[in-house]
Amino acid sequence: MKKVYFLQTCDTCRRILKEVNADDFDKQEIKTNPITVAQLEEMYSFTNSYEGLFNKRAKLYREMDLKNQNLTEQDYKQHILDEYTFLKRPVFIVDNEIFVGNSKKTVESLKEKLNS
Repeated sequence: MKKVYFLQTCDTCRRILKEVNADDFDKQEIKTNPITVAQLEEMYSFTNSYEGLFNKRAKLYREMDLKNQNLTEQDYKQHILDEYTFLKRPVFIVDNEIFVGNSKKTVESLKEKLNS
């Protein structure tokens, strides 16, 4: 299975999709086609952490002052389901591995996986 969750309006997502040549991926644009509970739970099964899937750089994170709240895993899950900007992106699932976010290290690991 090759799947990617991304945001079309995000320059970084578009750059990474091009960089890794995601033509043969099942693509899901999360603003127009929000992730489901089942999809989020599938991502969680790889990471065992909703916080690990959560985008703490989102503008809304600051606006809602979530940094100063004591959030539980369930809180992170609910925020991601309520607002697409809270999913750290892009999220690539390749076979039985997940690659979350846009750090250089994550993108390099993804490229290695795709080229192996």
